[in-house]
Amino acid sequence: MTARPPTVRERRLAGELRRLRESTTALNLEEAAEGLGWSKTKLSRIENAIRKVTAAEVQQMLALYSVTGPRLDALVRFSRTTRQRGWWDVYENSLPTDYATYMGLEAESEWLNSYTMGLVHGLMQTEDYTHHVARSILMRFSPASEVERRVAARMARQRAWTERADPTRLWTILDETALQRVIGGPEVMRAQCRRIIELTEQPNVMFQIMPLAAGGHPGVVGSFAILGFPERFTPNVVYVENMTSALYVEDEREVHTYALAFEQMAAMALSPEESVAMLERLARQ
Repeated sequence: MTARPPTVRERRLAGELRRLRESTTALNLEEAAEGLGWSKTKLSRIENAIRKVTAAEVQQMLALYSVTGPRLDALVRFSRTTRQRGWWDVYENSLPTDYATYMGLEAESEWLNSYTMGLVHGLMQTEDYTHHVARSILMRFSPASEVERRVAARMARQRAWTERADPTRLWTILDETALQRVIGGPEVMRAQCRRIIELTEQPNVMFQIMPLAAGGHPGVVGSFAILGFPERFTPNVVYVENMTSALYVEDEREVHTYALAFEQMAAMALSPEESVAMLERLARQ
């Protein structure tokens, strides 16, 4: 056991082990611990990624939960890689925990579907735009060094995405209001529009604009992102962020609701071609 923060992979494994206990058995935490011959505290710490779990312990848990075959083999193999740390761990002590965790999840995702209401998606922001956003979010109460750390983290996040051999597939729907909100001045916004246009030329990027004329839609309640992972056993996760914290939605039915909402919004939004045309008009203004 160690005091260091858990890696993103340890969090993902812990969450999956908890879901398997809850979905494949009728065992509560105490009953499962008894069946494993462990203390309730030990099992709770494993399910919350506070205690490292070994491959042998994962096998023991999966046997109790009647998990067999390829899923068992995949989870045991995955458990042997959970100590791996990524580029985002450099920022774990200088950024909010929720944001650092999200960067790790995003970096390991296979695909990402997002709706952003107030701001351009972080993977698409220019450095100037990011700088003005970070300064606004921190409300001038933090030193300039904190702003620069946020900007550096976002730029590193973008490089990690674009330089990957098989980068995350990004499908983002941007609310038109984010383009009407002038952040940093007209030239910053024009450069931001040009940057998005450049990214839409990449085969792994799908970009749409939700026009004001579309009226009401499921996303009016706020921004969200759905992340999918390459491992078949790992369920999709929804990330919802607010000013001071973040919510991770992992319940299968709730994630499915967000997925249906995204599909509906994609049908209501401008087509990719119409969206780029709007960006080109804005870039010329």
